[in-house]
Amino acid sequence: MPYRFQDEISTADIAFEAWGETREELFISCAAALLRTMAEAPDQVERRQLLAIRLEQEELDMLLFSFLQELIFYKDARRLLLHADKVHIEQRKDAFTLEASVSGEQIDAGRHRLLVDVKAVTLHRFQVEFGENLWKASVVLDV
Repeated sequence: MPYRFQDEISTADIAFEAWGETREELFISCAAALLRTMAEAPDQVERRQLLAIRLEQEELDMLLFSFLQELIFYKDARRLLLHADKVHIEQRKDAFTLEASVSGEQIDAGRHRLLVDVKAVTLHRFQVEFGENLWKASVVLDV
């Protein structure tokens, strides 16, 4: 599992650390941790609807922040629980761009046991770094 929850970071919110060998794997791991925060059994979220997400930010950490916020937006606006299936990140001289394929389905109370309602990603202890041949992120979610 390319993420772990960090109970010692925050008592009122939910924190996790995620990792991947590439930036793309890191973003997919963070999306998986976000989905697991919301749904007890993410594997029961079927890939019925496909969406494309395109984002641009000057900094990589803010690109991850925006990506996770976008997934939360879809949960709130369209009641969609989403898996990040494919992520592509390009770095240009003045910005990072992300193109992601995500899929999932509308929340079904009969099939999805929801755990918490994630309101937002916070900037508290938010961090993206590369070290020891791994990309790592620390994320705190407001629930």
